[in-house]
Parts: sequence; structure tokens; C-alpha cells
Amino acid sequence: MAEIKLAAEARTEFGKGAARRIRRDNKIPAVLYGHGGDPVHVTLPGHESMLALRQTNVLLNIDVDGKGQLAVAKDVQRDPVRNTIEHIDLQVVRAGEKITVDISVNIVGESAPGTIHLVEEQTLSVEAEATHLPEFVEVSIEGLEAGAQIHAEDVALPAGSTLLTDPKAVVVLVTEPRGEAGDDDADSAESPAEASSES
Repeated sequence: MAEIKLAAEARTEFGKGAARRIRRDNKIPAVLYGHGGDPVHVTLPGHESMLALRQTNVLLNIDVDGKGQLAVAKDVQRDPVRNTIEHIDLQVVRAGEKITVDISVNIVGESAPGTIHLVEEQTLSVEAEATHLPEFVEVSIEGLEAGAQIHAEDVALPAGSTLLTDPKAVVVLVTEPRGEAGDDDADSAESPAEASSES
């Protein structure tokens, strides 16, 4: 994935009041940390940052006073009502280094007729090179019958990624729809009542 460049400004004001002023200016308070250095507090452009973080595990090039710094978003705080970004924690990374990230599980295909699938693990934790972070993995359920299970160790990971999730963890379970047997029982239970009411 190509890196996305964001122009940042050094931040000298702190606290809730300063953060509100930053957001009113359509900017986002953020902090850069990692590799033993002191945390660097910055503000990021609001619109560009929102667009960039629509992608999962995007590699960012944070330009502070003309000096670029590669980073990935490790924590994004959002307003629960407006879904706007309120603060971003950025982990500094270097080319060639490996970091831990969560990648989404995308289901493809359809299981056998009369079955449904349950996604038990929405994401998998992997170790991957910081400059080549995967966004997702595809898991095919095409034609799988009821009772079939796909474990984390069965999932084909992108090249260069190492699985950290428990290999035996069930990612997808194929089963029959719940409630069908219960519906039949309910129907049979109602029959005597219906018969007595009719008599």
C-alpha cells in the first residue's frame, strides 16, 4: 500500500479547551510515539486525516516542520454521535520493522443451501512489515456444509504476515439456522390448545 502524506503542525497547547479549539478549526489533535523518543504532540488536517483513516492499517507519512515520519494509527478516538475523529495515537514505524496489527476477515462465497455462517472472529491479529501492512484476509465458505469450521490456522495470510491469534480459534462456523426445530415444537405444542378451543 502506498503511504499517505499528512502535513502536521507541532502542538504546544494542551487540555480539553485547546483540543476543542483545534477541532473547531477542522483539525485533529494527535500524538506521535515510539522508538524510545519523547512523544510528539501535533495537529493534523481534519478532512485529509478522515479520508486517510477510512483505509485499514494505512501507512502515514507525517510531515512535521518539513521532516517526514512514518507512522500507523494505533488508537483513533471518535465522537460516538457524530463519528468525527477527536484524537489519534500514532505509532512511529521504520521500513523493515515488523509490528502487530489486526486485519479484517472478509467472507467470500456461499455455504451449502439451507445453512448459515457465523463469523466468530471479525479480525485476526498478525505480525507484518510496517511498510507492507495487509488490510484484510479473505475466507471462502463456498459450498461448506453444516458443522464445518474454519480455524485461524486454516486462513491463508498475505505474504510476509505471521499469525498471532490462537491457531485453533474458530473464525467461521457453518451451521443450520436456529429456531427451525423450536418452531416445529411450538406448532405441536399449540395444537392441543387449538383443538380444545375449537371443541
